[in-house]
Amino acid sequence: MAPVVTSVSPTQGGPAGGTLVTITGSGFTGATVARFGPNLATNVVIVSDTQITARTPAGTGTVKVTVTGPTGTSTQNVLFTYTTVAAPVLTSLTPASGSTSGGNTVTINGSNLSGATQVLFGPNPATVLTNTATQITVSAPAGSGTVGVTVTTPSGTSNALSYTYVATPAPTISSLSPTAGPTSGGNTVTINGTNLSGATSVKFGINSATILTNTSTQITVSAPAGPPPSANVTVTTPGGTSNPLPYFYIAAPTVMDLSPDLGPDTGGNTVTIFGSNLTLTSAVQFGGNPATGINVISDNQLTVTAPAGSGTVVVTVTTPGGTSTTEPGNPYYTYLGAPVLTSLTPSNGPDTGGDAVVLGGSNLTYTDAVTFGGVPASFSAISDTQVVATSPAGTPGTVNVVAHTPAGNSNTLPYTYNPS
Repeated sequence: MAPVVTSVSPTQGGPAGGTLVTITGSGFTGATVARFGPNLATNVVIVSDTQITARTPAGTGTVKVTVTGPTGTSTQNVLFTYTTVAAPVLTSLTPASGSTSGGNTVTINGSNLSGATQVLFGPNPATVLTNTATQITVSAPAGSGTVGVTVTTPSGTSNALSYTYVATPAPTISSLSPTAGPTSGGNTVTINGTNLSGATSVKFGINSATILTNTSTQITVSAPAGPPPSANVTVTTPGGTSNPLPYFYIAAPTVMDLSPDLGPDTGGNTVTIFGSNLTLTSAVQFGGNPATGINVISDNQLTVTAPAGSGTVVVTVTTPGGTSTTEPGNPYYTYLGAPVLTSLTPSNGPDTGGDAVVLGGSNLTYTDAVTFGGVPASFSAISDTQVVATSPAGTPGTVNVVAHTPAGNSNTLPYTYNPS
């Protein structure tokens, strides 16, 4: 069966030919030619058995569109009309200037612009983005100086309008904030400088950052991951690549040990923290409560004043490298209530000492000293409510008994030495 042509789109074009058309029908497989009247179409592409694309030949009037294949020539009365279309006319460009590197969008206004086959900036072709009868938008090619912009359609080439290429100054960067961050990246870095508009890339060493915002004087980025100790940050725009500024990658801190790892629930005591990557410590927290008086001794050691708190908590250290995580098996910090004595049994004994005295009360588990009138006694902490001490020798009379823990001294209870 011969090919069948059911439609052609568009149905009209200029007498010079060159209009891209789509012919729809059936039986196109193996087709050899397409004709517009007696004239052969060019650039014929058999897209499928039902579709052909081609460029119209030159012609006049209204002609029949036919397709010829191995089995014959189509006979349907599908028509294409050659219309006399005026040559394109340009009236304005917006903007009328741009970077020598090109790539910016230019809007061309005028008339008879449909079917544009070429837009030139001087000798250089632009990339056509949109095209209507009165407006074309293009991506400008690279160039220099002042050039003429022209549009070509099947009806001819337009008048020229002037477009001026402007050299774009290279970017410069003056500061980074912050200047350091974690090796894992992901933090926001602000880059200040000049001529930063249109940044095409921001590099931290060889790694690309994600650009979040961009003005002529400031760029914010999400920093990429990177290894210690540092990487040079550069900004690239159509004007070139900036000077470098150093950005420091800081490994996350670790907390390995605390001394002491017990303290009063009122806080205020000094705690030494041992770990690694502690040099740039900016904050220390005890279970979410900020410590004060941070004093960095070395990359592996610092001291702080513990805040008030309760229970057993995790101690974390924060640096530009991030916040520490608790290593398995590491000690936590435990808050202790002040020791309280409520009873001594017995409450008297010989001045030669040696008697077992039971101290009753609360918060006694971590007792580390017992004194009778300031004289240390040997003791054993039995439970949180009981300590057994051996009275030291003393002089006849009454003295104060005190228990001490990392939370401080207890209240006093009287103990009487009897003369022997």
